[in-house]
Amino acid sequence: MLCRRVVSGVNASERIYFAFEPQGTPEIGVVIPYEEIYIRDRWEDLTSCPWWYRYAPEIDLQIQWWTDVRRFLDVDWYAVPCFYSRSERKHIFIDHRLDGDYLVNSLTDLQRKIERPPVGGWNKEGAVESARPVNPPDTFEEINRRIKLPQETGEETDLEGRDDFAKALRDGPAKDLYPIAHVSSPLWNCYGLWGFEGLMIRIAERRDLVEYACRRLLLRQLYSIKRSAALGAKAIWIEECMTDMIHPDVFAELNVPLIAQMADEIRSQGMKSIYYFCGNPAGKLEHILATQTDALAFEESKKGFNIDIEQMSAYLNGRRTLLGNLDAVNVLQEGSEEDLRHEIARQLKAGRSNKSRFILSVGSPVTPLTPPERVRLYCDIAHELSAA
Repeated sequence: MLCRRVVSGVNASERIYFAFEPQGTPEIGVVIPYEEIYIRDRWEDLTSCPWWYRYAPEIDLQIQWWTDVRRFLDVDWYAVPCFYSRSERKHIFIDHRLDGDYLVNSLTDLQRKIERPPVGGWNKEGAVESARPVNPPDTFEEINRRIKLPQETGEETDLEGRDDFAKALRDGPAKDLYPIAHVSSPLWNCYGLWGFEGLMIRIAERRDLVEYACRRLLLRQLYSIKRSAALGAKAIWIEECMTDMIHPDVFAELNVPLIAQMADEIRSQGMKSIYYFCGNPAGKLEHILATQTDALAFEESKKGFNIDIEQMSAYLNGRRTLLGNLDAVNVLQEGSEEDLRHEIARQLKAGRSNKSRFILSVGSPVTPLTPPERVRLYCDIAHELSAA
């Protein structure tokens, strides 16, 4: 079992918990966003376990790789896993064959070949991928067929053992960590229906269609929020992408009410909400505040825009919890140790000026080219300076 650092009587979970409180946190917590992406990309460097352990139905195997990874990712939160149900675990096993590894259900005889996800998430040829849906929906009836609504049967809270892995973590190696879960905004989910160009065209020309799809997608996200609460999450990370490219008035009309409903449901489930706005928030900050989410996270400065953490802290002035946006490439991946220490100190100072309602974070996922030792250094320096 891992031994978690406790300084001044504040453990990792409490560092995050108090960051959401009006009085702020006495010791600033450190996290990375989307740690699952980094685990996928640097698997062999993080653990000696074979990659297929991620698919194994044995909880002890899951605990083994998870504990290995935390030697490097010494962050203060973790993503709550949703696991196989107890009935599924009675019949599922990994079958290692000459042509690959298969996930087999002995009860249903369902057999699925599993392959290790490619580094970076791209296809094996390394080509850039983008959603280009075939026959995108252009009527309300087609949207109904594409977006199936969840059945409100109580299943979202009756997990049938799907939370057993989460409980094993909570009672074991993650007992002092803060559990979170992830959902996406309804508008961002529309990307899967129409692709980038199709979505932007329909926002301009068929707003009614987009609004209808968003309302159905919202119901699915509300279902996911309830399930995340049942799994033991204490906060929900809401991902928002591509909406920096629509007019602020459209953003306010089409998107803000949906995020506000999600934030309200998250609160009603006893959790906190973190709104991660990808891209340039210029012209939309007041609208982003109107979502009534508990915390805000932004990318690092790139793509031709600048998001200065000190200016953002001054703007918020404690009205919301703020997450840091340390540069994942120029500082974490490429910077010297001195550069990393200097930027961590600058971010922590900005966080203190936000009435200590702050969580140190990287502005985007840690890159595949970043060595695990570098991530550990980021964690160690951050914990050292935040406790000083």
